[in-house]
Amino acid sequence: MKLLMICLLTALAPSLAAQHKLEVTVKGIQAEKGNVLIALYNSDATFMKKHVASRTVKASGNDVTVVFENLKPGHYAVSTFHDENDNEKLDTNFFGIPKELYGFSNNAKGSLGPPSFDKARVKIEADKKLTIDLR
Repeated sequence: MKLLMICLLTALAPSLAAQHKLEVTVKGIQAEKGNVLIALYNSDATFMKKHVASRTVKASGNDVTVVFENLKPGHYAVSTFHDENDNEKLDTNFFGIPKELYGFSNNAKGSLGPPSFDKARVKIEADKKLTIDLR
């Protein structure tokens, strides 16, 4: 019986270790219209191109919170924006400057575009909470 339990726990240990949550709070919502879109990336190669998970939340109040579950240990980056007109894209002006509020994990900033994955990445080894301030 003990041997069976040890074998079962040993077999399940890798999957149990990979079960982390990332709670993301987005602050600075200025209007209760549209949605807040939040995307999660897990590599430099896919950052701002192909997310591993995403959430869309109705804009309400000054902040919204979402949870990404079942994350494997590693580095992740989050991007978000307040899609006020609900067209599912970050609207920009003629020069490419965003007209809608946006933000990244670590409140990272880029120059002439989004920050790098390295600036925005957070290490997930256990359940984690982070806050992003829209700008």
